[in-house]
Amino acid sequence: MKKLFLIFLITVFIGSSSHAQPKPYLILISVDGFRWDYANRGITPNIDYMKINGVSALSLRPDFPSKTFPNHYAIVTGMYPENNGLIENTFYDPYTKETYKISDSLQVKNGKWYLGEAFWETARRNGIKTASYFWPGSEMNPEYRRPDYFEHYQHSRPFEERVNGVINWLKLPYTERPHFITLYFEATDDAGHKYGPDSKEVNEAIKKEDAMIGLLLKKLSDINLSDSTDIILVSDHGMTSISNKRMVNVENILKHYSQPDDAAKIFYQSSGPLMMIQPEKTKVNEVYQILKNNKDHFEVFTKDNIPACYHFSNNAFIPDIILIADMGWSLVDNNSIKWMKNTEEGGNHGYDNFALDMNGIFFAIGPDFKKGYKTGTINNIDIYPLMCRIFNITPRSNIDGKLENIEYILKGY
Repeated sequence: MKKLFLIFLITVFIGSSSHAQPKPYLILISVDGFRWDYANRGITPNIDYMKINGVSALSLRPDFPSKTFPNHYAIVTGMYPENNGLIENTFYDPYTKETYKISDSLQVKNGKWYLGEAFWETARRNGIKTASYFWPGSEMNPEYRRPDYFEHYQHSRPFEERVNGVINWLKLPYTERPHFITLYFEATDDAGHKYGPDSKEVNEAIKKEDAMIGLLLKKLSDINLSDSTDIILVSDHGMTSISNKRMVNVENILKHYSQPDDAAKIFYQSSGPLMMIQPEKTKVNEVYQILKNNKDHFEVFTKDNIPACYHFSNNAFIPDIILIADMGWSLVDNNSIKWMKNTEEGGNHGYDNFALDMNGIFFAIGPDFKKGYKTGTINNIDIYPLMCRIFNITPRSNIDGKLENIEYILKGY
């Protein structure tokens, strides 16, 4: 009897102490437009520290299209853009006649566009407090789909203020403190678009963002959370050089080969690396053949024949014809060509996500990650199940990411 009672006490003790284990802390940081090789320029001492003491991947492969909102949301949902709802930074709903634009704050906050479940939603359902110092989707309505704490995006918000905001959340009483936090910086994307990826301005942006990583690491040490905090550093996409001497006017091609009344019924979406066009349904094959027979510096697909590796067909908002420019070339119509002509040199992204210039970065450091571990290219959709594993919670069953593709970077594997 005493033996059974002792076994009972041990079982209760183990169960209660296991239940009482403190939740981990995880900070997910995005440096927008930080190309895979920017960390190899010898100007990132704090990222170098993460390499030496954590996990470093050759690159982080974005999803197609390699644009900001689709990929940030893919990272936190584990779903390709065709499934997470954000197929582009700007896209059109032909059923409601509404347009999603990242510059339209009302649409950005409208939860109807976001089909996936972001990690902060998964965490909240499991009793984990969450916070976001900027991340696409973090401002959406209704309230229960947002992090517990969040900031409305302000492009001009000083980077130091963002870092201090994260630290202030971590100084809250334990029961109020978030254990999952996102943090976002956009300097490399801004400089890359304006000056190109090989510019001195991009190098200055790299240094600035690296300094913020150092500041965060120092402040975590100051509040004695260094040893209990995991940090994942990613970027949504890379960047490549463009020029106004490398443009293809798709509207001119179609006007030249089509009757005027047909051309007037073609609806153009997006420009630059990617263009999506919607002719009248009876004209889709005709327009596709015209573009296919006259393609120069771009590839053209129908929604039905686009290669499966792009995962870009299973969404009602994707038009019937998709054009992907060759690297460094820009697709324009008669409207977008006006601003492209004013850009002699610069940078852009949104091209084939398998092109190395479009790849971003992945670094991770903390108690759950191996030390000094190097790996090859990681897919961004696998980060969501990885974060679920760190918190020991169950991911959504409809995600595209796979834990088995990435769990080997954790200690114990």
